[in-house]
Amino acid sequence: MRKLEHIGVMVKDMDESIRFYTEVIGMKLDRRVALDNGTELSFLTFPGQESVEVELIGRFDDSLTADGIVNHIAFTVDDIDAEVARLKSLGVKMIDNEPRSILNGIKIAFFYGPSGEKLELFQHP
Repeated sequence: MRKLEHIGVMVKDMDESIRFYTEVIGMKLDRRVALDNGTELSFLTFPGQESVEVELIGRFDDSLTADGIVNHIAFTVDDIDAEVARLKSLGVKMIDNEPRSILNGIKIAFFYGPSGEKLELFQHP
């Protein structure tokens, strides 16, 4: 194994999730495709970092979460306090209302995406 390829996230509403990951997180939609079985997939990347993707998987159903659960997706930020404030101003549901420090000065803060997926802001010391 040599690199992270993508992270798959089950979503309830593809349009809402694409808007969230593009407008709130700052990713860009690379492609959106429908499989023969009716499942819809969307692939998002950060500009200049197209080698790692977040794959949004449509047809969310509570019974499908048994297939596998993504605990969280972490995004590197330069100013975690500013990002927490920005997310709050957009009405994003926060898990951590303030950043917290772990492991020798790393700062983290968790929040939720539109389908209840757990997301993390991560700032290196």
